[in-house]
Amino acid sequence: MSAPPGRPSQQVRGRAWATAAAYGLLFVFGVLQAAVGSFQYSRGFGNVPLAAVGFALAIGVTTAACGKGVRATGGALAPAIGWLLTAFLLAMPRPGGSVVITNTLAGQVYLYAGALAAAIGVGLGASAWARRQAAPPPRDRLPLNRRTGT
Repeated sequence: MSAPPGRPSQQVRGRAWATAAAYGLLFVFGVLQAAVGSFQYSRGFGNVPLAAVGFALAIGVTTAACGKGVRATGGALAPAIGWLLTAFLLAMPRPGGSVVITNTLAGQVYLYAGALAAAIGVGLGASAWARRQAAPPPRDRLPLNRRTGT
């Protein structure tokens, strides 16, 4: 039994909800990475902001892996947007004058390297998706040649 003309079937609506939920969870994952990183970025060894570098690499790897895993550029964009909005919101001064991410070497490394890593991760996730779209199908899925039977 199919849906009436002009109305999507129950299965299509269910898939749309699942897709929206997946992108929403990826967005929240980016927000959580930024929230944790924004309060822990200043840890390091001496003057070297190791935590800031680590959190920047983490968002880069996350965006690339999500783009590749979801097989769509939106999968890489969702955590990147969540991270960017949260991190830069926490870097802005509050009405009382306090900030969460300070203008120190560690703060600058966290914000700028994180934004750069997120952009690179989105590019890697998108390029992995594009390569997969352009790649020829595997040999075992090619249609048989009717004349030769191969």
